[in-house]
Amino acid sequence: MINDAGIWAPVLHAHLPFVRHPEYVDMMEERWLYEAITETYIPLIDVFQRLSDENIKFRLTLTITPSLANMLADSLLMGRYLSYINRLVDLAENEVLRTKDLAKFELLARIYRDKFYKIRSIFEKWNFRLLNAFRHFQDSGYLEIITCCATHAFLPLLANFKEAVEAQIKMAVIDYEHHFRCVPKGIWLAECAYYEGLDEVLRRNGLSYFFVDTHGITHANPRPGYATYAPIDCGSGVFAFGRDPETGRQVWSSEVGYPGDPNYRDFYRDIGFDLDKEYIGPYIHESGIRLNTGIKYHRITGKNIADKDVYDYSIAMQKTWEHANHFVFSRERQIAAVGVNMRRSPIIVSPYDCELFGHWWFEGPEFLYNVLKKIVLEGQYTRLGTPSDYLGIYKHSEKAVPSMSSWGEEGYCSVWLNEKNAWIYPHVHKATERMIKLADDFFEATGLMQRALNQAAREVMLLQSSDWAFIMKTETTVGYAKKRIKDHVFRFNKLYESILGGDVNVLWLSEVESRDNIFPEMDFRIFKKQ
Repeated sequence: MINDAGIWAPVLHAHLPFVRHPEYVDMMEERWLYEAITETYIPLIDVFQRLSDENIKFRLTLTITPSLANMLADSLLMGRYLSYINRLVDLAENEVLRTKDLAKFELLARIYRDKFYKIRSIFEKWNFRLLNAFRHFQDSGYLEIITCCATHAFLPLLANFKEAVEAQIKMAVIDYEHHFRCVPKGIWLAECAYYEGLDEVLRRNGLSYFFVDTHGITHANPRPGYATYAPIDCGSGVFAFGRDPETGRQVWSSEVGYPGDPNYRDFYRDIGFDLDKEYIGPYIHESGIRLNTGIKYHRITGKNIADKDVYDYSIAMQKTWEHANHFVFSRERQIAAVGVNMRRSPIIVSPYDCELFGHWWFEGPEFLYNVLKKIVLEGQYTRLGTPSDYLGIYKHSEKAVPSMSSWGEEGYCSVWLNEKNAWIYPHVHKATERMIKLADDFFEATGLMQRALNQAAREVMLLQSSDWAFIMKTETTVGYAKKRIKDHVFRFNKLYESILGGDVNVLWLSEVESRDNIFPEMDFRIFKKQ
């Protein structure tokens, strides 16, 4: 090994589909965002601030997808979030009173109350603009923020429409510059989905690297000698980094990974379902549908939701330190073992859904804080870094073509194309084909016609989101996903027909623009034929 240390490169992928419903006061699906802000995004900002205050020079890669960035920058949604966190503070205060004669529960109620006050304080500190917080930590040298496909489209299923693939990448780069005032160095391809030739699109748009699942590297042609411990040059000068399987199992798996420890908080047992509706009613959906509040008093003790022991916060925090120690020890051992057989320092790339830390795994942010701090202060063979840091050291890598792959179940396309969601693709492809033709035929459009074309481009991009097919496959909020597909198809087709007929209804267009207001910098010409 040339250097005495390898790089551990944690990559957090922060993504939610674009959900914004000004026509409703309390839209359940908007709570996806509010929960993620409360349980993941602001807790991570707090972790970054704590490490910075302690002068811990950590490095971490963070994807903020364009759809999420647009929601975090939206004044309507952020105003609604402030109301949401205010209600949580109120609920937590009531819980302290309700549990005053139940010692274990009162202690937890106070912890939640203090947590929600802190979350609100951090939100206010950044003037309700969380993107400013993330940009601050990037500008300070701690984060490397990268982009993603504009609406998280699963690109292999758009490969026959090269203009649409180009538009997804080009819009992502434009939107990133709009929010972060610099150009992105890398990209998280939605679902880590790659097909041969996609790297050329990335190169044309100034992107240097992307990520694939393990088999994207190990099945590359030719097979690289360093497996996932070094990137490969796809032949275009764009580099592919492979997912390390060991760090995935340790952190992702609920069966053998840290999050499944029985001392950690249980995700599924929530007072939104446990308490009397008369009491909890003001804090769930206005229709009376019970929802998660985020206040959960039980730990993981078996799969029966009704049979759970009371959560002990102090023991759980101690467990995060024990698991962080084990994780760092494992990285030291892993790097020492593989490094002796390499002519360069290894890199261990660990991509995770950001929402794992805090939302699904309540203690995840504290675990991450402990890991980052321990590596910086005590790492012997391991140091923190980003893909760009590694490429700055090693300008050249083995040349190979990654295998077509994704990080979904079975490793290819079956999650996003199966008997539950295949019906959407004729609509997606037809709208995409029509948008490409519109961009060609009306390239010189101005005024009202240009507005209609820009909105048509927004609708087709929202239609292309991989989230709708994923929801149908996993059978969660299927009705909502189907409605989103049908709504975007309807709006696009109406715009398409009115553009061709030259009779755009300005009032209806304004209403659609105010609802689906993603990408204010949209220029429909990104769909023009190459």
